[in-house]
Amino acid sequence: MQVEVLKDERLEEWAEFLKALAHPIRLKIVSVLIEGKQCVKNLSDLLHTSQPNVSQHLSILRNRGIVGCKRDGSIVCYYIKDERVVKIYQILSKEV
Repeated sequence: MQVEVLKDERLEEWAEFLKALAHPIRLKIVSVLIEGKQCVKNLSDLLHTSQPNVSQHLSILRNRGIVGCKRDGSIVCYYIKDERVVKIYQILSKEV
């Protein structure tokens, strides 16, 4: 198998992408959002953590382009924006 050597710029991009995922709560958020859109309150309830904590983690994921959001009145719903994260999560969730 031949592996392509990535340029430094691309490696930096991947490192930042992976750093954004490198927290248990953010991985839990991703796992929930893979199933469909959710608002912060629902995520907070599902993850048993505070809304400000969920919002902080969502901000990191949003800034890296991993999740997106859509406002409906006063409610903001989040969804998976970068499908690469779905593939990564599937790989990580496979039992070895």
